[in-house]
Parts: sequence; structure tokens; C-alpha cells
Amino acid sequence: MSVLESRTAHSDLTPDRSDKFSFGLWTVGWTGSDPFGAATRPRLDVVEAVERLSELGAYGLTFHDDDLFAFGSSDLERRREIGRLTAALKSTGMVVPMVTTNLFTHPVFKDGGFTSNDRGVRRFALRKVLRNIDLAAELGAQTFVLWGGREGSEYDSAKDVCAALARYREALDLLGEYVIDQGLALRFAIEPKPNEPRGDILLPTVGHALAFIETLAHPDLVGVNPETGHEQMAGLNFLHGISQAMDHGKLFHIDLNGQRGIKFDQDLVFGHGDLINAFSLVDLLEHGGGDGAPGYDGPRHFDYKPSRTEDSAGVWASAAASMRMYLLLKQRAAAFRADPEVSDALAAARVDELRLPTLDSGESYRELLADRSAFEDFDTESYFGAKGFGFVRLNQLAIEHLLGAR
Repeated sequence: MSVLESRTAHSDLTPDRSDKFSFGLWTVGWTGSDPFGAATRPRLDVVEAVERLSELGAYGLTFHDDDLFAFGSSDLERRREIGRLTAALKSTGMVVPMVTTNLFTHPVFKDGGFTSNDRGVRRFALRKVLRNIDLAAELGAQTFVLWGGREGSEYDSAKDVCAALARYREALDLLGEYVIDQGLALRFAIEPKPNEPRGDILLPTVGHALAFIETLAHPDLVGVNPETGHEQMAGLNFLHGISQAMDHGKLFHIDLNGQRGIKFDQDLVFGHGDLINAFSLVDLLEHGGGDGAPGYDGPRHFDYKPSRTEDSAGVWASAAASMRMYLLLKQRAAAFRADPEVSDALAAARVDELRLPTLDSGESYRELLADRSAFEDFDTESYFGAKGFGFVRLNQLAIEHLLGAR
């Protein structure tokens, strides 16, 4: 089959369960309300969400506790909604790969959950999360995401940041102890975000989260759940953040959406923002494990919001668009990798040479200092006006594949 035929093959663009596409109930269920406007769509029932996503080819649904049942629901009300969800999952074959807890909507969390200045609120937040960990285990979830959207401040004098990080650490250490003692096959994933709704959120980037994880009592249980828009809101390269998480073995989950530069968290359809970065990201996830193997085998989770301008039909069109965008980019990335001219350009750019250790086997600084070819006799002047890396040519080939021009 030619590259063109491969690109247009219908089956390659039809999502199925093997793609591991999942959606948050809060995504397709977003009613369109924001700080400046009321809802533009009715509330979505969880059973309809499961059934419609299943029909579109998704394999999983994720949720916050308060997405499934209202804050403060009785045990009976909770069990009723859990029962409806499990019945829908059973009838469709859908799964719940990830669960999280809402510690940001209710007024009690206006100064955070784990890091609130109010000790009583911190204890309440821990109990709320522990309760939802039990639910996550009941539903077979493998990952528990922690987004600290209210863990932060607007005024520097209002928050002792060192003490707040200590309380954050105390919370995660307790949660890790609980999972271990209960024998649960569940890992935690911190979701970084620089700001919004707080002026400054703790653990704002992937790098901050990775550094924090190393201070925990059970760092093996905790990784990261980076989101496209959250890193790009800070002007950072999402591909770089994902690469660093993979390098640490900490990419436990991923949130995919679209973002157009440094502004509010847009939560656009995946690929409807920085398309070139989305292309490179899919290439990394699908081929970044070395020797062309997948770099990540977990859920491709879409944390986007259907625009307020869309009606109910537009909700499902946007969900389908997210999956189709991923599959289109996956096709383009495969064609890019298979192109002989790209192979030549990669070789000319010495991309694979970066995988070679800088030091010879067994070499130390002593041998390096004795090697005149490494410094005294190294011809630095030969790089002036010559020995370019051809990165522009390589990027042009990537863009041509992205545009379907090759």
C-alpha cells in the first residue's frame, strides 16, 4: 500500500478499543458555563456519556467523584449513580482507567485542599480522596490523578510555601501508605498547571512535579499526568516535558488537548492548537521508546472542553475530532518515519548520534584529559560557515508530511 493509500484508508482513521482513547466525564459533560457566562448546554447523563463514547470508538471514561454524584450526596445516592455507571460499562465493554477527586469546586476548597491554611479543610480533603480511592479500586482504575487547582495563592504573604509543600508531601505520603496497606494496584499521577484558577499554583510544571516526587516516602507510586495546555500556558514545550517524564519513568498518564499560546486554559480539541508540536508529540508517544517502539502504552486521554458555541451534536463531533486528529497525526508520523529522504535528513542532522555515549566504554575524565583530539587538536574553526546540521530541511520534511504533501 502506498503512503497516500495508507493515509486515506478508512480503517486507519476509525477509532477502536486498541487505541486506548479515553475521555473525562467533565469534558463531554461540560455545560459551557464559565466565569463570564451561563451554561449553553444541558447536563449530560453518565449513561449517555458511556454509550455515546463507546459508539465513537473510545475505550474508557474517567471522572471526578463530583462528576458522578453531587458533592455531599448520601451513601444511597452515591451507590445509585455508581450502579448506573457500572451497568453502562458492562453493557458497552468500556473501562475506567483513571479516577480523580474534585478538591477545587466547593467553597470549602477556596484556599486549597491538601495545602489549605485551615487544618480542618486539609483533613476533610484527605478523607474525601481516601473515599474516592476506594471507588477507583472498585472500578478497576489503574491511575489516580491529583490536580491541585486550588493549591496555591494570589498573595505572597498569605501562603507559607515551604509549609504548604510539607503538607502536600504529608498528604501524598499518607495516600501512598493507604494504597500499600490495602494492597491496591493503583498509582498516583500529579497534574501540573502554572495558574488558573489560582494566581500561582504549586507544582506548576512537569519539572516541579518530578523534583517534588523525589522527596516523597513512596516515590515509586507517584508519577505525572502532564496536560498539553498546562505546559504551553507557561510558554513551555509539551514535547520536552513529556520527554523528561519518560526519561524519569514517570509518565503515568497524559492529558491531550489544544492550546494556542500563553493565555487562559483553552482546552481545545487535540491538535487544534500547536499542530506541529502535536505531531511531534504523537511521534514520540508512538515511536519514542527506542528502535521505533512505542514510548508510552497508557491511555490517550482527552481533557478538552467542547466549545460553548457547540450544541449537543457538536459535543460528540468534537469528541470524534480529538480521536481523528490523533489517528491522522499517527498516520503522518508513520509516513514521516518511513520516508527515505527523512532517514537521510535524520542522519545528516546526527539525531541518532545523540544516543551514543560521549565517553568511550570505561573512559573517565583522566582519559578524556589525555585525548588531544578532544580539545587541543579539535578543529573548532571548521564549523564556521560549514558543518551545519540541516535542521531546517528536517523540519520542512516533517511539515510536508503533516500537510499531506508527501
